[in-house]
Amino acid sequence: MHLVVRRYRPSDKDAVLTLFSDGILEHINPSFYNAISNPVNVGVTLFLSVAGYMLGGGSTLWALLLAGSWVGLVYYCCSQLYASYVRERLRTDMQDIPGCYLSHPDNCFWVAETEVNGRVEILGMVAVVGRRDGEMCGELFRMIVSSKCRRTGLGYRMTQTVIDFCKERGFSKVVLETSSIQTSAVALYKKLGFSHILSHTKTYSPEWMTIISRVTILKMEKVI
Repeated sequence: MHLVVRRYRPSDKDAVLTLFSDGILEHINPSFYNAISNPVNVGVTLFLSVAGYMLGGGSTLWALLLAGSWVGLVYYCCSQLYASYVRERLRTDMQDIPGCYLSHPDNCFWVAETEVNGRVEILGMVAVVGRRDGEMCGELFRMIVSSKCRRTGLGYRMTQTVIDFCKERGFSKVVLETSSIQTSAVALYKKLGFSHILSHTKTYSPEWMTIISRVTILKMEKVI
């Protein structure tokens, strides 16, 4: 598969928004599996099963109802965690990519495209914004690689595109945030020399949802 990485064009908008939404929402199921297998959530599930069984006078149905309600709540929290992020981003910067990412020389937005059956298809994206944090640094945003071209080196290539851009701009480092669920992305960033510097749980969802979802946001940086 021949992939070309280039700057974003306004005509890319619909394809980019679809890829962005799909790429973020695909983390819901892995997030749920991680959350429901967390020892604390397993304990709550077992407790509610026993409580339902006892309160229902030995009824298996009550045990299943209480435990099932908890499992459903965990899934709801995981889905809302990512859905709320997508809604916020589609409402803000992703609605005006040229204005947010292409109107200043320290910012940029790239897409990766290929031709499939004579039709151009966008299969990846990444952006960077220059920020002053004592020294100038570049913050990597919106890294999405389509499931159609995973393990082709595209993620590595697009991250390196951001690193090279930041070097050309004279930035001192590249920073980014990703979630603990995105283990492949974390491994890629570490391979490229990024280090994990801190963790937090601030998201666009209520804090209690983040706690139940067991998702941690990782901040990483690479000194260049």
